[in-house]
Amino acid sequence: MSYSSRLHDVIPGGAHTYSRGDDQFPENAPQILVKGKGCRVWDPEGNSFIDYGMGLRSVNIGYGNEEIAEKVYEEILKGNNLTRASVTELDAAELLRDLIPSAEMVKFAKHGSTVTSAAVKLARAFTGRKYIAVPVEHPFFSFDDWFIGSTVVSRGVPSEIGQLTLQFHYNDFPSLQLLFDKYPGQIAGVIMEATNATAPAAGYLHQVQDICRKNGSLFIIDEMITGFRWHLQGAQAYFDIEPDLSTFGKAMANGFALAALTGKKEIMDQGNILQEGAERVFLTSTTHGAEMSALGAFIKTVEILKRDSVVDHFWRYGKQLMDGMNSLAKEMGIGSQFYLEGFPCSPAYVTKDREGKASLALRTLFSQEMIRKGILMPYVALSFSHTESELDQTLEAGRHALTIYKKALDEGIDKYLRSRVIKPVFRKYN
Repeated sequence: MSYSSRLHDVIPGGAHTYSRGDDQFPENAPQILVKGKGCRVWDPEGNSFIDYGMGLRSVNIGYGNEEIAEKVYEEILKGNNLTRASVTELDAAELLRDLIPSAEMVKFAKHGSTVTSAAVKLARAFTGRKYIAVPVEHPFFSFDDWFIGSTVVSRGVPSEIGQLTLQFHYNDFPSLQLLFDKYPGQIAGVIMEATNATAPAAGYLHQVQDICRKNGSLFIIDEMITGFRWHLQGAQAYFDIEPDLSTFGKAMANGFALAALTGKKEIMDQGNILQEGAERVFLTSTTHGAEMSALGAFIKTVEILKRDSVVDHFWRYGKQLMDGMNSLAKEMGIGSQFYLEGFPCSPAYVTKDREGKASLALRTLFSQEMIRKGILMPYVALSFSHTESELDQTLEAGRHALTIYKKALDEGIDKYLRSRVIKPVFRKYN
């Protein structure tokens, strides 16, 4: 029985995140992994791959970092999860507060969906309003009903819940203005990423911030992907914006399970227990939210980020990778069909056919050929462990993959693709 069959036999979807599913990778990808070290991962047969998935972008220093592991072990030996708040919990909260200017208070949890949902609840409680606005182009905020109910995979969610989440278009300020005009005094908050692969237009984020202020709605920035990558203080510092609430996760603890809701004290303090007679907001309450091992990983990760100028490394390495891959594609005459775009600290690769249409089939082919040369690149997440050596190997593999890509464009993809085509995570039917 294959590893894939065993996984699907016991785990719905074959993994605990849909982004790890079989339908996200070409068929020559390793079905299962045994370990990771630095920026490399190994399958049970001993095959090694340079990894650009990096634990769904959660690992920014590197797999198995010994400094972080030692700090985690130290916290585990302290008891890991105590009956009252721990000193480690306080130290971590104060560290995040002191690091992020908008983070006047902090609430920790184990994953991003918990804190984004808490942000939405808090916005509704603080404003007394029910609607939340999100950009269509930002694919995922939470697996909870308030968000999933507004997507094509809404099965299991009452339609009334999904209707409370309103959609607008990123970088299209009039589309957001229309929502505020249509629902005057009814929008509790706007939750969005500051950016993904698409840069915000000049002044756009400040326009969103201003319309929220003007209408008494909360401006919420989701930093799951941008946090601890764009800037040590998040994309909010990089773009000079001041959210009312912001959420962090993924890279904040180098792969350990930790997320955080942060924000202005007057808003966050709605979750307090000290104000006698005030109506309570049951914000988040998680048994493992303040697990000391993950908080220790966060404390040590921030120390390494500062000491080794890790964020600068992301920008430098990413630019070299983008320039190298784009030069190869242009050299082969397919620079309009394959290219890396976005911000160098977190590049995204684009695969198009001869008609200029985005192609999942060609994306599958590119990934398939990179895997053949030992590079696991479902997308591009960088780590401090990616060095010049890995860059050289990646570009060498890229030359091979793009050579095949060009042949597929000229001769037909069926001659070269040896896999089913990968599928979007957000689709109504399997």
